[in-house]
Amino acid sequence: MDGPSGALDFATQVFSGAGIILDKALRSILRPTSAIHDPHARRLRALRAVASVEFLKGLVVLLAGFGVLSLVHRDAWDVAESFLEWLHISPDTRYAQVFLNLADQVTDAKLWTVAIAALAYSTLRFFEAYGLWRELAWAEWLALISGAIYLPFEIFELARRPDWVRLAIFLVNLAVVLYMAFLRMQARARVPNSIPTAESAD
Repeated sequence: MDGPSGALDFATQVFSGAGIILDKALRSILRPTSAIHDPHARRLRALRAVASVEFLKGLVVLLAGFGVLSLVHRDAWDVAESFLEWLHISPDTRYAQVFLNLADQVTDAKLWTVAIAALAYSTLRFFEAYGLWRELAWAEWLALISGAIYLPFEIFELARRPDWVRLAIFLVNLAVVLYMAFLRMQARARVPNSIPTAESAD
């Protein structure tokens, strides 16, 4: 990528493609149907709403990973200084100095590590979104477990520095975890009923 303009062009193309996908997703989730009271239809819409959120999370992290890669073989201090200048933040302030000191410690190896981690995370989120969209059981388990892992950290952050953003993130994640747990318990409850007994076999 040739600097900020190249990154901007790439982001525009990615968001354009993502916009088409999300438009179809929202049409599928929100379209009026005659089966609005059908439990399966409600379940499908809820799963696809969660799938859309997971897809967006993966997309944002993937774009961040490409942004990190664009810094390889570049002076991170100069990039950080330009960023502060773009935000009209004086480099002499305390937080700006902390930011610049962190940028000074960045190496190409660290950037590649962050980019690879971002790629792995976004790939996992895309697989999860696909599985939820297709109503696959493994995707529900993945959403349940991965969401539950984040909850203690989100509670800690919310207790340490409470604000509306952290509260919203926590509540959305909690709702997803509880809903996935409900679906999995519902599925387990249906299994004994689907196994034929000796009397029914006769």
